[in-house]
Amino acid sequence: MSDSAVPVVELHDAYIMQDVNTVLQKITFTLEKGEFAYLVGRTGSGKSSLLKTLYADLPLGGGVGTVAGFPLQKLSSGKVPYLRRKLGIIFQDFQLLFDRTVAENLIFVLKATGWSGKARIQNRLSEVLMRVGLANSASKMPHQLSGGEQQRVVIARALLNEPLLLLADEPTGNLDPEVAADIMRLFVEINNAGTAVLMATHNYQIIRQYPKRVLKCENGQLIDSTQVSFKLTE
Repeated sequence: MSDSAVPVVELHDAYIMQDVNTVLQKITFTLEKGEFAYLVGRTGSGKSSLLKTLYADLPLGGGVGTVAGFPLQKLSSGKVPYLRRKLGIIFQDFQLLFDRTVAENLIFVLKATGWSGKARIQNRLSEVLMRVGLANSASKMPHQLSGGEQQRVVIARALLNEPLLLLADEPTGNLDPEVAADIMRLFVEINNAGTAVLMATHNYQIIRQYPKRVLKCENGQLIDSTQVSFKLTE
């Protein structure tokens, strides 16, 4: 099987844990390269725990899992940064460094992930800011930006290393509907360019507007809309 045919996420009989509690059990699914899927479910149903397991913030509780070619069940702590370089991770609460400019936020990540050379770093910085519509915001401080603009910086940060997969945890949760729609259009553009996206969301209006595959966490199980028909209700 060629690399292009290998799924970017593959879980088989996986157990997702939060502390000592099993929140999802015996879940099996794959996410192909370039695919887009929503992750839905009530608060506490396991959405965030599943995402954290995929980027190795939580250990896989059992079963088999592979993300971007890295086996989760035998991933040493030293390999975690290399896995995360293949991923873009987007948080609801932004997690920007508010004591430095937009450019400095992004340069910090580039240097931390092995980039060197002033011109190369500057070129990459310009590329991602242009892609998210913030070409003129490099010198601004985060507090000078709106919530939607801050989320665009977070997306730019996630794109720095040209990830195979974007993992987004409620990326529109703190945004008003119009801004959320703008952010969603940006995710669709990124996905159309070839990056796989797994997005946890409660925003069913967006799912109806941009219908994609849906994975639902419910009663410790993961239900896949490509296999079972279900209604989108909280």
